[in-house]
Amino acid sequence: MNTESLLARLRAELADGGLRGSFLVRDLRTGYEIGIDPDLEFPCASLVKIPLAAATLERIRRGELDGAAPIEVQPGRATAPGPTGLTRFRHPARVAIEDLLYLTMAISDETAADALFSLTSPAEVTRMTREWGVPGISARHPAADLSDTPAERFGPEDVHLAHALAINAGTTGQGHPVPQLDITRASSGSARAFSRLLEALWTPSKVDESVAARVRELMGLNLLRQRLSPDFVSDATKWSSKTGTLLNLRHEVGVVEHADGGVFAIAAFTESRVPAANQPEAEVLMARVARALRDHLRAG
Repeated sequence: MNTESLLARLRAELADGGLRGSFLVRDLRTGYEIGIDPDLEFPCASLVKIPLAAATLERIRRGELDGAAPIEVQPGRATAPGPTGLTRFRHPARVAIEDLLYLTMAISDETAADALFSLTSPAEVTRMTREWGVPGISARHPAADLSDTPAERFGPEDVHLAHALAINAGTTGQGHPVPQLDITRASSGSARAFSRLLEALWTPSKVDESVAARVRELMGLNLLRQRLSPDFVSDATKWSSKTGTLLNLRHEVGVVEHADGGVFAIAAFTESRVPAANQPEAEVLMARVARALRDHLRAG
């Protein structure tokens, strides 16, 4: 199948599944890429934790932070489904900065991430990302905002109403009354921007190699593997990634490394038009689209 036919088929599959998608797959050895609307900007949700981790590690490398230093973390006391780790703790805890990095990346712990943001502000994370030659990613607010949406104000039987608001209240310019969904107020990025960040972490770049190596390791420890992982994990591959989820948004970016030496950066951003919190079929569809793009590029 030629590239145009493939892209047309995948766009149709996404539309039939109730998804608007933005995808980019890049061969990190050759620079060749294939995508679907890769420059479309989205609220990036927990994907912002990748540049947060890199910025924190760079400050540790410079000696501005001590990775072993304990931080007093107040409990999140979350009761709604979804949040993990310290965000669900009921009592204060003392956690070293390096361990906060693990919790932030491996289980997407928002309280751990905000402890790191208290040391390196969203504005500073954005500035450092630009310094590394990676434009297009903006950190704008604490991670706790991701668990403070209309969905947390409804009981399980009415959560679809929050998703209906997310779907129907946006503007053509991607503004939104829910601030976490407004790309001028939310942390944001595109498939292309995050692919550039992955490239900077997996190939020689302005990011110090010791920092990049640790971010790669942390992404390899990601425990949230229900989305793209089933289509990229095997005995002959290594999959390192980070997910991002917010109301009707489901994202994942990662790198698949093949035993034959192939290395592909994959960024998948989706927005659902179906007002439901649990949509396993959407996870399957976005993985299938990402896999089809990678297979086409790899065979090319």
